[in-house]
Amino acid sequence: MGQLFALVVVVVVVIILAKLVRIVPQGYEWTVERFGMYTRTLSPGLHFLIPVMYGIGRKMNMMEQVLDVPSQDVITKDNAVVRVDGVVFYQVLDAAKAAYEVANLEQAALALIMTNIRTVLGSMDLDESLSQRDAINAKLLKVVDEATHPWGVKVNRIEIKDIAPPRDLIDSMARQMKAEREKRANILEAEGFRQAAILKAEGAKQSVILAAEGEKEAAFRAAEARERSAAAEAKATSMVSEAIANGNINALNYFVANNYVEALKEMANSPNQKMLLLPMEATGILGSLAGIAELAKESLSQQQVQSGQAGRRTPPPVG
Repeated sequence: MGQLFALVVVVVVVIILAKLVRIVPQGYEWTVERFGMYTRTLSPGLHFLIPVMYGIGRKMNMMEQVLDVPSQDVITKDNAVVRVDGVVFYQVLDAAKAAYEVANLEQAALALIMTNIRTVLGSMDLDESLSQRDAINAKLLKVVDEATHPWGVKVNRIEIKDIAPPRDLIDSMARQMKAEREKRANILEAEGFRQAAILKAEGAKQSVILAAEGEKEAAFRAAEARERSAAAEAKATSMVSEAIANGNINALNYFVANNYVEALKEMANSPNQKMLLLPMEATGILGSLAGIAELAKESLSQQQVQSGQAGRRTPPPVG
């Protein structure tokens, strides 16, 4: 009987010591209650509590935690049904508020997040919801963080993992994207043809301009050549006329022989002329060509005499 009593005493002492000494692990905070009412919060480390009077209320995890948001169907602004899921990163900053301001923290946060996902996506078109995921995350974070602040919770990030439209809508979007790409390809091809036509027309224009410039230059040079030829001919005619006026019979012979030779050249160059017959008078006329040499010699002698007289009239240089 005595041994049983001693065993009971030992058990009671062990229980009292276990209730007296409390060790809070790192990353957690425990709330302390006195007869069921919150009094204080125990930080990580060794603590002593009076048994029976004080007890541990809630053991709160103060580390950042991850909460998966289950998939749900959401109707967008343009009545498209999409399936959305996400993930939430949150952290408890006030253990007492998280323990006593809300009955089930995770369940309440999950319900709040799912409701706001439907609200945010319901105010956006399908194209906006698919292309503006960062904006959706920012809106959700702002609303949920403000709503959970009274609970002593800080929502750090909310990420939408997937937004999945129905299969038929995905096929329709794929066809629309294909049509848009074909449209852009046709526009680019038409633009290429247009540029090619413009360049081709510009090249033809430049070619015509250059050809016209060439014809203009050729006509100008031909006119200049004809002008020089006419000037030379006029000068020669003037010289011959002056020689004839001075009674030089060789000049007259030159004039007649030159015209006769030109007529013979035209007859010889005729494509229908197979044989050329010269009359007897042609020998006499051709013989008059000797007068041409005599005329040239006399003209050269006159030029030399005039040059010598001009040299004698030039005064000597002053030393």
